[in-house]
Amino acid sequence: MAITVYWTHFAKTELKSIFDYYKINVSLKIASSLVTGIIDKVDTLSSLVEVGQKEEFLADRKEEFRYLIFKNYKIIYWINKNKNRVEITDVFDARQNPLKLKRQK
Repeated sequence: MAITVYWTHFAKTELKSIFDYYKINVSLKIASSLVTGIIDKVDTLSSLVEVGQKEEFLADRKEEFRYLIFKNYKIIYWINKNKNRVEITDVFDARQNPLKLKRQK
């Protein structure tokens, strides 16, 4: 049975920010392509939940955070076994300071 993929409010907001940035600064086509690629990458989690590597910057949390990479973007998630879903908690440009991630959680 496939597991559900759930986007947190914060992750959806970050994805929209990525879209808006590329739409304004590059083009609608590139913005759409990038966001679609991120979503497609996340959709693979419905059948391969542990495919991502463990996120070392969040190792001190009770949840076991993992991540996927799509282009320059890091997609942070954890497996919520109680709700039978993968929760996407953040999407951010991996060229940013990784300690910023730890402060947001």
